[in-house]
Amino acid sequence: MCEIFIRASEQSYAPETRSLRLHGVATSLRLERLFWQVLEEIAGRDGMRVTQLIERLYDELVEYRGEAANFTSFLRVCCLRYQLLQADGRIPLDAGVPIGSLDPRAVLEGLPPSLYDAQPLPPKRRAA
Repeated sequence: MCEIFIRASEQSYAPETRSLRLHGVATSLRLERLFWQVLEEIAGRDGMRVTQLIERLYDELVEYRGEAANFTSFLRVCCLRYQLLQADGRIPLDAGVPIGSLDPRAVLEGLPPSLYDAQPLPPKRRAA
């Protein structure tokens, strides 16, 4: 069983630190390379750079939760959720389909409580 996991390329779990700016403030994020690859795929689906995606996720998380606590962990969970939702057929495997074109309610409908916060986005975010 473990061979499936331990034979992962060492490069996939090598840490990589990237410097970026969030609203003009310089910061850095350290993630394993595999997570950066998934973030690049997600960003590319909507014609964004990774830094644009990260800034958007940060902004929407702060608006929704009031803070961006454990943001690096949040990004890892975003990557895992993306792949879980793809595996479940809720997000198309076709990377040409933008994430922004999907109906969030349809994607999230029926997920177990451990994977889904039933609290909707504030009204002004839903309209965007």
